[in-house]
Amino acid sequence: MSSDHAPDHPTVLHLVQPVEGGVARVVTDLVRAQTSAGLRTVVACPRTGRLAEDARAAGAEVLPWRAVRAPGPGLALEAAAAARLIRRVRPDLVHAHSAKAGLAGRLALRGTLPTVFQPHAWSFDAVGGTTAALALRWERFAARWADRVLCVSEAERRAGESAGIAARWAVVRNGVDLDHFAPGGPDPGRDKEAARAALPLPAALRDGGPLAVCVGRVCQQKGQDVLLRAWPEVRAAVPGARLALVGDGPDVERLRRTAPPEVIFAGAAADIRPWLRAADLVVLPSRWEGMALAPLEAMACGRPVLVSDVSGARESLPPGQGRLCLVPPEQPSALAGALSGLLAEPRLLDELGRQAQQHARTEFDVRRTTDEVTGLYQELLGRPSLRLHRRDDPKPMNQERNSR
Repeated sequence: MSSDHAPDHPTVLHLVQPVEGGVARVVTDLVRAQTSAGLRTVVACPRTGRLAEDARAAGAEVLPWRAVRAPGPGLALEAAAAARLIRRVRPDLVHAHSAKAGLAGRLALRGTLPTVFQPHAWSFDAVGGTTAALALRWERFAARWADRVLCVSEAERRAGESAGIAARWAVVRNGVDLDHFAPGGPDPGRDKEAARAALPLPAALRDGGPLAVCVGRVCQQKGQDVLLRAWPEVRAAVPGARLALVGDGPDVERLRRTAPPEVIFAGAAADIRPWLRAADLVVLPSRWEGMALAPLEAMACGRPVLVSDVSGARESLPPGQGRLCLVPPEQPSALAGALSGLLAEPRLLDELGRQAQQHARTEFDVRRTTDEVTGLYQELLGRPSLRLHRRDDPKPMNQERNSR
């Protein structure tokens, strides 16, 4: 299988499932930068979710690919559909995003084209028992059908190696648009006041104590249930503390039924920046990640973060903040202790926020991320003339997502 496209304008096919959250955001940023860099970009994904619309707006040709997120009996049909799309597009390179696309795409290609597989967090971390064993066995076998397995953090790569995956690795850390995600003003206190005034906070909670915000899809991965189990202990230590869960997802109604009244279920937000800027602290108690975007976005807005110690978390934090801002996953008591200690120290939070903003600006510019991925394509295609994204090219336009 080979492409007949002009050598100066190679075609990249992004095969994607899921179509919401951080994966969709990463793909959209890549498409926008790659289109600007002169590549022809095609995104094959389900019609549901935000990705199809966002990728089209970013400059991609979008083709429907019927695939569900979880493995199941429809896999053979999904792989066959992916193979038909590949024959139709005739790409120079296929970039498969997340577990299902990596499974179907590699089955369809089997090494016949340059292939990049980006797990965006390992599938065997998300499940247990026999399913996890099968997922790991597949990843060990299918690594031979990827020219690069692209990880978003060194920790994600090390986890793959430790699990026995013998891959040709590449690591490109996630990044965010630093112009879009930025403080609302030079004074953090006034910035928070202005942001809170614009938020749909209940009157009884508007003038309360410190505000912790959790942004993400409300699901098992993001660990909001762990945060809610920790919250009574936080309130006992810091009376008046408030918590906002920003995002939608399958666990919303179950968690809402048992949450105390000072917890705000804000739902999906078209623009999450007001919530980030209103926060004294942004918390993400994930069970697993590759490298979560929400903490990077919060830090770029000048807000400190408290995260669970999963893949990518230590690499996200500014040097020295791990002792205060990193907790073991799935341990409500440890999370409560760290939250209480931070929320009780507003001056410390302001200083941590200033450090976080500088760290984000130094380390997590999305233009660096997209440049490095395009450079990886250049290496695999043997095209040294492939133009990379330039610093004076248009910055990525920003569209929010409901979960990070």
